[in-house]
Amino acid sequence: MSLDPDTPPTKRASRAGAKATTAATSAPAADLRLYKSADWDYDTLQRIYDAVEDIALNELKLDIYPNQIEVITAEQMLDAYSSIGMPLFYKHWSFGKHFARDELLYRKGMQGLAYEIVINSNPCISYLMEENTATMQTLVTAHAAFGHNHFFKNNYLFRQWTDADGILDYLAFAKGYVAQCEDRHGVEAVERVLDAAHALMGQGVHRYPRKRRPDLRSEERREAERRAHGEQLFNDLWRTVPTSKGRKTRQATALDKRRALLGLPEENVLYFLEKTAPRLTGWQRELLRIVRNIAQYFYPQSQTKVMNEGCATYVHHRIMRRLHEKGLIDDGAFLEFIHTHTNVVFQPGYSDKRYGGLNPYALGFAIMEDIERVCVAPTEEDRAWFPDIAGNGDPYGTLKNVWADYRDESFISQFLSPKVIRDLRLFQIKDDEGEDQLMVESIHDERGYRRVRRALSRQYDVAYRDADIQIVDVDLEGDRRLVLHHRMLDGVALNEESPRVLQHLADLWGYDVLLQEIDPGEDTVIEEHVASPRGGFG
Repeated sequence: MSLDPDTPPTKRASRAGAKATTAATSAPAADLRLYKSADWDYDTLQRIYDAVEDIALNELKLDIYPNQIEVITAEQMLDAYSSIGMPLFYKHWSFGKHFARDELLYRKGMQGLAYEIVINSNPCISYLMEENTATMQTLVTAHAAFGHNHFFKNNYLFRQWTDADGILDYLAFAKGYVAQCEDRHGVEAVERVLDAAHALMGQGVHRYPRKRRPDLRSEERREAERRAHGEQLFNDLWRTVPTSKGRKTRQATALDKRRALLGLPEENVLYFLEKTAPRLTGWQRELLRIVRNIAQYFYPQSQTKVMNEGCATYVHHRIMRRLHEKGLIDDGAFLEFIHTHTNVVFQPGYSDKRYGGLNPYALGFAIMEDIERVCVAPTEEDRAWFPDIAGNGDPYGTLKNVWADYRDESFISQFLSPKVIRDLRLFQIKDDEGEDQLMVESIHDERGYRRVRRALSRQYDVAYRDADIQIVDVDLEGDRRLVLHHRMLDGVALNEESPRVLQHLADLWGYDVLLQEIDPGEDTVIEEHVASPRGGFG
């Protein structure tokens, strides 16, 4: 790893060259330490990186992308916060609003900052905050540059959905393209499209694998080709709009043909608008595609929060412990680490005023530590619950398989043990809207453990967590109204923000939009929402 302190505005460090060796074993113990105070310089960061890398690759056997490390200021970290963790992102007014809010809270001591930000890319970019102590730089290097890095490279969701080789080039293209659109069409016109696209970002992903993973490096070259093809597709599509009303006997056939032509039903709303919205111009469609690709990039992260943070926390804990055992950090540095680590994995109880749900760091780390215990020192209970891994003597190999092959829902469903349920004091409450009181339904017995695990796993299932909204029809013969269905789960309707989001959808479509909330059990319409486009958008 080489460090260049003269590169403004960030101080760049990229992995290149041979490793530095530690002090000779015959040297005094004090000389083995990577640093002797909280202060650090770039030579210190070099020694830290090499020591952490040695443990990560040679002892834990992690498989990572090449690392690139950036040291940034607190202000730059806030800027990265504001642009959804993407320091290379395009400009938008909402990012400035978030920056102003976060900076005010940070300066007043009401909000802390992350110690690092990491980008799933090749090379993997880790941003370390300049204000960190030497111990914190060691911790976050282990956490981000090796823990997150290994998870990004090996988990099947990231391999299936993301293009780590092309994301940096694509971010540069997106930033430049948005700037060009602002110059040509005006900032206000661009922001209107981005506002609407950001509102629909949650409904802008493909949730099932496609035949081909997107090649983000080719996006800039293919943008012109897509524009020409999209215009031809648009013309072919809207030539099929009937000019006169057909007979009722042909309506069913016409409906089937219309849906087949438009590829309905379609759950990726941004994709449908990009391809078929009749009033959008080429540059507006490309902006939708940019937002959609970014949403797809983040899709695996939303399904692996517990596993990703648990993996990185487990890795940094093992690396810091080994550094201490080898005498590379002293007792004071190790106590500083333990204090920070304890805060990261702290889980308030349900009656604690600080409780805000389950801490993904705490839950992921607890389960992964428990997997290690089951592999090396199982109890009879463990052998009954985990016969495939109990006592196999290979905790790191087992964990690497887990990190590669699971997402949060399946990870919890498979590996949440009775011991972790007891340690975290988990229980299940039955919340019946017809009852005045809540009832604790599942406690710590055999049946209760399985119910708790099943219920907790379901909370991380995207099928239960995300609203099932699909475009089902377009009234081509009439007013071109777009029809969507929301199939309600357990009787839960959309929240009060839905009409505002629907307005953005109508603006992009250019005609009226109808959203029907459907009870899937009775297949009846419970509620309808209608929005009409505002003038001057197309």
